Amino acid sequence: MDDLLQEFIAETRETLEALSGEIVAWESAPADRERLDAIFRFVHTVKGSCGFLDLPRLSRLSHAAEDVLAAVRSGERTPDTRLVNAVLAIVDRIGEIVEAIDGGIALDDGGEELLIAALDKGAQAAAPAAIAPVPRTAPTRSVRLNVDLLDRMMSGMSDMVLARNELARRLRDEGADPAIEAALERLSATVAEMRDTVTRTRMQKIDALFSALPRMVRDTAAELGKSVTLHVEGSDVELDREMIEMMRDPLVHIVRNAIDHGIEAPAARRAAGKRENGRLTVSARQSGNQIIVVIEDDGAGIDTAALVEKAARSGSRTDAELREMSDRAKLDLVFEAGVSTKDTVTSVSGRGVGMDVVRANVEQIGGRIDLTNVPGKGLSIAIHVPLTLSIIAAIGVSAGDQRFAISRQAIEEIVSVQGESIRIDLLGSTQVATVRDRRMPLVDLAGLLGVVREREAGKLAILSIPGGSFALAVDDVLDHEELVIKPAAPAVMATGVYAGQTLPDTGVPMLLLDCAGIAAHAGIRFWRETVTEDAEAQTETTAASALLFDDLDGARRLVALAAIDRIEPVSTHAIRYSAGRLRLSLDDRIIPLVAHDNWADRAQVHILRLRDGDSEVGYAIGDAIDIVDLPEVVMPASVPGPIAGVAAIDGQQIEVLDLFWLFSEHGTLPQHAAPPLCLLDGSETAWMTSFLKPVLESAGYRVATTLKGTDQPDVVLTMDATVLAVGTSVPVVRLRREPDGAASGTVYRYDREGLLAALNLSSGAR
Repeated sequence: MDDLLQEFIAETRETLEALSGEIVAWESAPADRERLDAIFRFVHTVKGSCGFLDLPRLSRLSHAAEDVLAAVRSGERTPDTRLVNAVLAIVDRIGEIVEAIDGGIALDDGGEELLIAALDKGAQAAAPAAIAPVPRTAPTRSVRLNVDLLDRMMSGMSDMVLARNELARRLRDEGADPAIEAALERLSATVAEMRDTVTRTRMQKIDALFSALPRMVRDTAAELGKSVTLHVEGSDVELDREMIEMMRDPLVHIVRNAIDHGIEAPAARRAAGKRENGRLTVSARQSGNQIIVVIEDDGAGIDTAALVEKAARSGSRTDAELREMSDRAKLDLVFEAGVSTKDTVTSVSGRGVGMDVVRANVEQIGGRIDLTNVPGKGLSIAIHVPLTLSIIAAIGVSAGDQRFAISRQAIEEIVSVQGESIRIDLLGSTQVATVRDRRMPLVDLAGLLGVVREREAGKLAILSIPGGSFALAVDDVLDHEELVIKPAAPAVMATGVYAGQTLPDTGVPMLLLDCAGIAAHAGIRFWRETVTEDAEAQTETTAASALLFDDLDGARRLVALAAIDRIEPVSTHAIRYSAGRLRLSLDDRIIPLVAHDNWADRAQVHILRLRDGDSEVGYAIGDAIDIVDLPEVVMPASVPGPIAGVAAIDGQQIEVLDLFWLFSEHGTLPQHAAPPLCLLDGSETAWMTSFLKPVLESAGYRVATTLKGTDQPDVVLTMDATVLAVGTSVPVVRLRREPDGAASGTVYRYDREGLLAALNLSSGAR
């Protein structure tokens, strides 16, 4: 409201400066209808604005002057000196009140009734002394400029930025005197400040676009017999003033459509288990060089089957074309001319005119519209519009022989693919990057855009978008510079992966990537829970993700994705049945392996490396297929084993691996503390090293024949009568050669169970 009030004061003050002369000129030429209309429009505008801004004194004065001027326009009264004086006095008083409002000064209303009375026929002129004039306060310094002039200022500023970039590049390539570099730094700082100043001259809060929505929603809902609550978010987001005006009609049409087409009547909402009061949310946020306006309702959504039927009746598409359409293409039929989701024509909609025009208007300004439809739950319409002309800090990247720009604001970090903390895995057909134990989706820029490259990607740009982060694989990272971004051609912007175009100092045009659009195009989705105000609303549980794979026996199975550390191909030469179980040699380690069928006939298998936080188990599979949601209902297996049960996926019975069984049967015991140290001592150390060390290590002991540094053994094993290596405080287990007739307190050297029991008792008793 403060912004509107200041705008009203500035406009009124500007008009008053020219209006007094117009009134005097009108007195000398009463027949000049053009001047009379100009004066009438001024007082009419003041009256209307005062009602909206709640300024009753100004409203009363302007209303009285408007009535008199209306009588003059209709010929009921003839302007004379007394009437002109009365109108001038009203105009002067309006100016004084405006100055008082601007300066925050209390102004007595004495004498204003006399000014209004002086407008009546036969009334005497109001005494000037009846009104105490208010000294004009120093107004806020402002000037009203033509938008074309602002465009020329911005264009000149853009050329200045490009010239600065080219100068910096030339000095960098050729080498420059430090004094010249210092002057360039000062120039860069000045250019940056001027750039920000010029940009702000065109920016306006999007609240100017949203402020009319509450009244429109109320009136439209009342006309249709519905109850709708409007929620507005992001009113402080700033957008180009001209862009706001071009967005006004599309936004109005979409909001009215949401109330008429989307949100159901109260009776229908009750029958569907919803609240009678519909919810409509209009939000705005900035994403890089774009403003995204989202209109979301909790109505019935779009019935794509009905759209297809109407498109078939209209003859715009053949039946064969409609049958072959994807779900997304069917949803986009709502933008076809002559197609409407409303069966009956009302004053609001139903004529099949509107959404095609909305999309055309948005594309005309370099934007695009995305639809997210959930039948029965609502529709979300996201309007992506660029900041008409903006200068942003960007990072140049390459893919093949092509160069692209990425907004620096969207980049979290840039890492090398060959870094030690970087790992790239393949889950089915999806690439996943792990950066310092942080797993995220990976998108190959060259592969996404169909660019031919001669070498593998060398860098990963970690990009942050609303909802999460993902890694973008690029060939190389180029310069960092400030770029002037303009909307690209509608056909380019319609792809959804570009946010605009720019011309760097090299003179070669370059496209700015839309990070959120790239993620959407690659099929990356970040889910977030929606908070509802309805205390009785049901809470939906997010389904766990699972990997669908083909096992070695040909069966298709599932395993919880959270347990998978990575998937990698392994040669079958690394698999061997040893020490009573199947094992895999991997990364200089040996881990237990589970295989559901014969693996020896294959040259290589894929290994699921499963972890429970403490131990690791490998599971050999044929191939990973896809990542799916794990159904909530799993029919349990009849007996314990590697299969926990069976679930329904797309109508097929899919077995689910039992992770608990796998780790309980094949997992290694966790070792949170160092294993106990057993010292082999005495004259038979060589024999004990050869015969007993493997047994002891398999039982979980560390075995040593000499002590290092400050090491202290937990137990000593010997065949001698005395122990020389350690003190008397360390437990000692003595072995004997004969199976029977030995001295008390010794263990036969080939009695495995007796030996381990004695060691456990001694080491645990310490």
